[in-house]
Amino acid sequence: MTFEQLNTLPVWQRMPTLSLDEIAAVKLMNRVDTKYVLDEAQCLSLLEAAAEEYSVQVVEGCRACRYSTLYYDTPQWDMYLLHHNRRLTRQKIRTRTYVETGVTFLEIKDKNNKGRTRKRRIAIDRGHFAAPQASPAAAAFLQQRSRFAPATLTPSLATRFVRITLVNSTMTERLTIDFDLMFDNMRDSTRSARMRNMVIVELKQDAHSASPMKRILGQMRIKPLNVSKYCLGEALTNPMVKHNRFKAKIRRIAKITDNKNTTL
Repeated sequence: MTFEQLNTLPVWQRMPTLSLDEIAAVKLMNRVDTKYVLDEAQCLSLLEAAAEEYSVQVVEGCRACRYSTLYYDTPQWDMYLLHHNRRLTRQKIRTRTYVETGVTFLEIKDKNNKGRTRKRRIAIDRGHFAAPQASPAAAAFLQQRSRFAPATLTPSLATRFVRITLVNSTMTERLTIDFDLMFDNMRDSTRSARMRNMVIVELKQDAHSASPMKRILGQMRIKPLNVSKYCLGEALTNPMVKHNRFKAKIRRIAKITDNKNTTL
């Protein structure tokens, strides 16, 4: 489903809206994430079911917003391999631009052995999207927060997608819904992948509290499926890395989305 089609969905006529300022109270930088994979038809049903209990974020008049992300890794793909090898404590480093506003951040996401995710970020100039260390503040941020030598980090994977953000009426949880995912391998420009009919839904909560969205997903018989965009993109576009432990998950995604091209 395209950016334009998502922004003209009939469901928006019934769903209240929130601005960026209003949604700021639900940043959930230290949180528990639960992910799900749906096809587009299931996701449209989910939006209809959520319309009475959730508000949608609006940015520059858009309810579905474009994101551009660049993941960094070491020459040996250490961050990817920590995830592949099931290390509970791991880190990902990326730059992200919110296309509608041009706002760009350098972000570091740490996951601990309790399953909690903590994200730290610093605003950078959009011109530093592919070279954050050109910014003295960003270079200092990396030096302080990165578990890997900053000088070894280079762009590894670019992702693009369209995101819808929902917040529940009590402002205790946030839901991101990502459509039209595209991956470009930054170390081999000939390799890319596009995930047609795949939607990643991510529920972000401070704690395991009661959730209207979990109830809706349960009624739809949709079960959690933990999927990393970075790892999925690397596995699909990078023949240099091992991916044995992701094969079953990718086959499951292909079955959910009826995406016969999602194979390894």
